[in-house]
Amino acid sequence: MKAQVAMTRREELIALLKDPAKEVREAAARAVERIEGAGSFAEVIEQLKKGNRGAKIRAIYALGRIGGERVLTPLMYCAMRPEEDIRIAAIDMLGALASSQAFPLLAECLREPSAAVQAKAIEALGRYRTPEALRLILPFLDARDGFLDAEAARAIGTIGSADHEGKLLSLLSSPHPATRAAAAEALGTLPLD
Repeated sequence: MKAQVAMTRREELIALLKDPAKEVREAAARAVERIEGAGSFAEVIEQLKKGNRGAKIRAIYALGRIGGERVLTPLMYCAMRPEEDIRIAAIDMLGALASSQAFPLLAECLREPSAAVQAKAIEALGRYRTPEALRLILPFLDARDGFLDAEAARAIGTIGSADHEGKLLSLLSSPHPATRAAAAEALGTLPLD
């Protein structure tokens, strides 16, 4: 029954891929991709379990495209794996989904010894756009490393917190080009009022 519903829905959406309005075509394409991904959830999980490292990372990104509640558990599991590249991919997808269930895990990732994991967690938390996410990200503006401070500046810009404009302005004189560039980007995205 579910397969028939998915097939009918998919056929209707495919017809919209020729719609004269670009936004309708794009929405239909995303919907078809999601329906097709939902049908392959079991296959993606199988790749996550038995595939090589590259296949596992592709599976993590596929789970992010599938979305929904059922992908959270495998993504959260992967975010705690010992392999850094797998963890980073899972953190990236958890941030894209911005589920409240994943927030505590992402906050915990800020305490990791790996700067790459911390940076991805900062980026992911920036997508939440909440006062709690902002509170967790702010200390990283003082990292002075050209990496974590840059990621924190971008996240502040994504969150849109003009309250921290002064700190972003001070980062424009950082000795690190990446930090200066990120601060400039963030200042360009903050609201003017």
